[in-house]
Amino acid sequence: MIAAASSAVLLRARSSVSALYGLALIALALAFTHPLVLLAVAAATFGAARLSGCQQQLRGAVRFAIPLALMLAVINALLVRDGVTVLWRFGELPLFGQVDVTGEAFVYGLLLALRVVVIIAASALMVAIVDPDDVLRRMRRSAFRSALTAALATRMIGVLTRDARRMDQARCCRPDGGGSGRRAQLLMVGSVATGALDRAVDVAATLELRGYATRVAPPRGDSLPYSRADRAVLASALGLLALLVVGVIFGLAHFEPYPRITIAAGLTELLYAALIVLTGLAAPIIGERARRR
Repeated sequence: MIAAASSAVLLRARSSVSALYGLALIALALAFTHPLVLLAVAAATFGAARLSGCQQQLRGAVRFAIPLALMLAVINALLVRDGVTVLWRFGELPLFGQVDVTGEAFVYGLLLALRVVVIIAASALMVAIVDPDDVLRRMRRSAFRSALTAALATRMIGVLTRDARRMDQARCCRPDGGGSGRRAQLLMVGSVATGALDRAVDVAATLELRGYATRVAPPRGDSLPYSRADRAVLASALGLLALLVVGVIFGLAHFEPYPRITIAAGLTELLYAALIVLTGLAAPIIGERARRR
């Protein structure tokens, strides 16, 4: 899995290009509620994740998103009074008043749930394909202090987690079991916080000795030319953004839930959804075929 992922074109592209690719998928899901467009974005997202070896990250994100999406669908169906097709009449409910579940509100709630799942999946894909170290490295000149702070914070999370785990194991080895309840938890939090402050002081002193306290801007460094992976992913990202602009300007994939569901479902919408899938998967597929050759 790791070897396959390391050769994926989305993972070999520079962070700015990969981030633009992920943002383009998210923007498409935010701009349209049409089910064909949402399914097309989902297909492009999961296809790119499979070709990049990031399926595990997306599975975890989807497991988190499904309960949230279902809750949103139920809330929309119960609270929205719009729509003319009444499916169920619950009568008067405390704090809610007259509750009538309409077909339009039910369908729109399901589409909102689908949109939430797609957005979270696309965000998980962007997190998986963007190298955080490369992002911090490219930020170092425009936002040097922020990049340094973010780098130290992300490195310290793992250290503090290991410290907390070792402290908890040491507490459990005591004859009395280390106690239990809120008092034991507070002692653990206090110990970890004290250790974090001590480490912060040591890191600050070390950085000051190494010259990080000066205001000299870091060197610009060597800017490598765009590679084939960069150009391929950039072309897919720009293609997705172009499809977004064209769809918004010309009103493609029109969907209106209230008062009656009005949905454009013709050859134009099918072609538009197919273009989204093909454009989103163009870079991963081309990169995979080039790797096999």
